[in-house]
Amino acid sequence: MHFDHAGIATDDARSLATLYADLFDLEVAHEEEFDGLRVVFLECGSGYFELLEPLEEGTIARYLEKQGTGIHHLALATDDLEGALERAREHDVTLIDEEPRPGAWGHSVAFVHPSDTGGILIELVEH
Repeated sequence: MHFDHAGIATDDARSLATLYADLFDLEVAHEEEFDGLRVVFLECGSGYFELLEPLEEGTIARYLEKQGTGIHHLALATDDLEGALERAREHDVTLIDEEPRPGAWGHSVAFVHPSDTGGILIELVEH
């Protein structure tokens, strides 16, 4: 596995993308509306910043209400998402997703519960 992206919850993905592009000399690699969110990926070396703006009520909207803008999750890329989930089960780690599901940019994803990962929501992503 390797680092893939940091998911950042925000009320305005386009404005934050413009700031990051100007401030850190990053480029938008991908943008889409998916699952009630505006999602903007900015290329950052060997990974991405994934900006998540809720367009309707849901997980990210609730996160913003409670926490405000900030890092929502960290993502690790794997070539074998099913195998990564099995490994998590073998280590008695609580899974939010027992099976892979569709994610942004056409990837398959599954989330690992932060209660078993030091308080960090971890996304496993297969490209």
